[in-house]
Amino acid sequence: MSNDGVNKGRRRLLIGATSAVGAVGAVGAAVPFVASWKPSAKAKTAGAPVKVDISKLEPGQQTVVKWRGKPVWIVRRGPDALANLAKLDSKLSDPTSEMPQQPAYVPHTPARAVREDIAVLVGICTHLGCSPTYRPEVAPEDLGADWVGGYYCPCHGSRFDLSGRVMKGSPAPSNLVVPPHAYESENVIIVGIDQEVA
Repeated sequence: MSNDGVNKGRRRLLIGATSAVGAVGAVGAAVPFVASWKPSAKAKTAGAPVKVDISKLEPGQQTVVKWRGKPVWIVRRGPDALANLAKLDSKLSDPTSEMPQQPAYVPHTPARAVREDIAVLVGICTHLGCSPTYRPEVAPEDLGADWVGGYYCPCHGSRFDLSGRVMKGSPAPSNLVVPPHAYESENVIIVGIDQEVA
């Protein structure tokens, strides 16, 4: 009879100890599993806003930054380039950017920019995702006498002006995308946040 009492006590102790070890093991397994649902530091960085200093960017120059795995072009346009943009309307598929390819706070003007002299564009062709080349020169032999600077996609021949507006006859169906961006100061742009939020 006394043996039964000892066995019951041992049984309870073993069940309790096993349950406690099992619970600790379950928590130990669950913590890394739940942690794996969170985005990695690399993933967070890939979608994070990017600060760009444009103080050294001269008229006609372009800088490229990476945001969400995509190239973003930032171009400083001089007075001649801006004057040429206004003359291109008849050659463009969507001169006033009616298709939604830009944030609402970006004016539907030839410059397509918060600040006229600075263009901010996602450097991916809207046709099949190639990356067009920056061709700021006027009337190069390979692009013709009416070329006043812009972007040329070597994959299928799409052409865009210096505001990223697509030329008629190009395979690309729409203008280049203007990403969300804001001016932190006169010389610092943050790509990836809205101007209204900044």
